[in-house]
Amino acid sequence: MSIPRFPEFAPISFEMQPSLHPDLALQPDGISEFTFANLYLFRHTYGYQLSSLTDEHLAISGTKEGKRFFMLPCGLPDDKGIVRELFEEHHYLKGLAERFADASRVTLERMGFNVQEDRDNFDYLYLRSALEELPGRKYHKKRNLIRAFVNNYDYSEYPIRKPDAPKALRILERWTEQRDDAGDYKAAREALEYMRALKLSGYLVEVEGEPAAYTLGEPVAKGRAFAVHFEKAVGDYKGIYQFINRAFAAVLPKHYVYINREQDLGDPGMRQAKMTYRPSGFVKKYIVTKTETQS
Repeated sequence: MSIPRFPEFAPISFEMQPSLHPDLALQPDGISEFTFANLYLFRHTYGYQLSSLTDEHLAISGTKEGKRFFMLPCGLPDDKGIVRELFEEHHYLKGLAERFADASRVTLERMGFNVQEDRDNFDYLYLRSALEELPGRKYHKKRNLIRAFVNNYDYSEYPIRKPDAPKALRILERWTEQRDDAGDYKAAREALEYMRALKLSGYLVEVEGEPAAYTLGEPVAKGRAFAVHFEKAVGDYKGIYQFINRAFAAVLPKHYVYINREQDLGDPGMRQAKMTYRPSGFVKKYIVTKTETQS
């Protein structure tokens, strides 16, 4: 199924993969949402629908908390009329890359829109080498936790292959049982079921012969970064999250300069945890909203 021309939209489907992958992953910004896999896996969560604005521009429409939003992974089209039509049908534009926000800010503000940083949705970037080596005093606690894991448990670690998917699924099921809500269970399950088709890869850790943790993601930013979409662990294994974080960074090919560990969604606990790994920077995203007179 081809992506329809604007103003028509169609739900994202596997048939659209050839039109979206690897073009989205080759966008230099490296925004974690803008991959076929991520859009497909969260299609039910946000009701994603796609429209082709031009041969080079794509619009992604979705809904969150009862409000419709749209995203422009390839930037704004030159046609201001299309931009106005999109805002007429949506409450706001989100996930606008920094380079597009800089290039279009004056135009958007002259059209009467507000352009602001969306800090809660910044992706956290870490140097792959830093997560592998954990150098210096700032990573002292992380190294201690990893040392505790290595010294206290009999473990094994290996890349996830197709036969290993059921083991990772067992981790996901147990992880869900330990929670009060389902979290991203549906997306994470599909990611494992269709891992090969979605071109995802990951790593798995067993403790005492039992599957205990896994991580799963894909390349972004023209292969300069690896986005970790899912990371799950179960059991009371001290240091297991720190261990798999470092272990996966160590086996990633060296051409990945950065590891993108996605956003904190404004959650204070998640923000604190991500900051303890000392990000080298952020993939900044912007939100564009209507003025009060337009709302």
